[in-house]
Amino acid sequence: MSTSSPSFDTGAGTGCPVAPGAVRLSGASYQQTPTELYRSLRREHGAVAPVLLDGDVPAWLVLGYAELSYVTTHDELFARDSRRWNQWETIPPDWPLLPFVGYQPSVLFTEGDEHRRRAGVITEALEGVDQFELARDCRRIAERLIADFAGSGRTELMSSYVHALPMRAVVQMCGMPVSGSDTQQLVDDLRISLDAGEGDDPVAAYGRVGDRLRQLVKDKRAAPGPDVTSRMVTHGAGLTDEEIVQDLISVIAAAQQPTANWICNTLRLLLTDERFAVNVSGGRLSVGEALNEVLWLDTPTQNFIGRWAVRDTQLGGRHIRAGDCLVLGIAAANTDPEIWPEAYVGAENSAHLSFSGGEHRCPYPAPLLADVMARTAVETLLEQLPDLMLAVEPAELTWRPSIWMRGLSALPVQFSPMAQ
Repeated sequence: MSTSSPSFDTGAGTGCPVAPGAVRLSGASYQQTPTELYRSLRREHGAVAPVLLDGDVPAWLVLGYAELSYVTTHDELFARDSRRWNQWETIPPDWPLLPFVGYQPSVLFTEGDEHRRRAGVITEALEGVDQFELARDCRRIAERLIADFAGSGRTELMSSYVHALPMRAVVQMCGMPVSGSDTQQLVDDLRISLDAGEGDDPVAAYGRVGDRLRQLVKDKRAAPGPDVTSRMVTHGAGLTDEEIVQDLISVIAAAQQPTANWICNTLRLLLTDERFAVNVSGGRLSVGEALNEVLWLDTPTQNFIGRWAVRDTQLGGRHIRAGDCLVLGIAAANTDPEIWPEAYVGAENSAHLSFSGGEHRCPYPAPLLADVMARTAVETLLEQLPDLMLAVEPAELTWRPSIWMRGLSALPVQFSPMAQ
């Protein structure tokens, strides 16, 4: 398998000055308690704050719910084609965020009719997934994973369960083998691409992901089956192999790690919040409420890069220049005090922005499929291990060091051992 770095189309740039008071989106304090940074940025800058990305590259972080909704629903002002960026001349070829922003022939960067064509293929391919069959498959996967550790009375859930379940479900939906070193390498490389740790090379990992999926598309051209990849390959829109590869990367990346973190953050809420403790046994009474509350308060995708200004404009009292990059502060917008003045989040309210908004939101029915995976994972675990509890104090849990994704580094639990 090739480990060469992919080439990204960056276009040309003219650069722009760093706004006064720009804050670096990094540091342990931000990664562990981002809400404090959001409060500070709101106090100092309002709903749109100047920030610095890796290498002190300037951008705008959209913090306000109304402002973020406006950005995502006005493609004529804030578009997805990153070749508009006025910073390309300052970006090195090994920049860590290049897999996120370097233009690729992917649905993520298309606009207008082309975006609708590509998103339509994904939508129809996902609509072919039977949600009842997916729930059944996820339950089987969950039971097999639980059986591996149920006799021990304790486990670390992030590695043994939370990441493994959506990974197996997603690769099965796409027509790949559920297990094997090739599949595991793909998942590991997707994690590095989305959430690189120290010593990881996200650009090289992204290249390996592309190589693996090119082979998958080639295989499905030769022998299509009842899976998402085959439905994309045989769709009447006639997407090229490379278009399908890039769109598959988007589908798999959006389904695997964010869903895993949704499961993780929901389990954390159920196991640490006394409002839910009484109802945890059996799992069904409060899982739905917890899943929705997590999307408001600990949404798996914290920030998303991004949108690029089509022309000079105003947003949140800020002058946005043509080509400026806007980071979508999804977590900040979901907790905007302008929409929750009493700091109360209603579990019955689903108007969060966790799946973004506008034409570039997660294509239907992706959120429904993610909900099936997350809900089945949580309910099955709590049904199988009804006395599940944390093996450490809640304050000892730590978050992964990422400004983009929100998930625990580890979730150690204990329970009564099950007879094998």
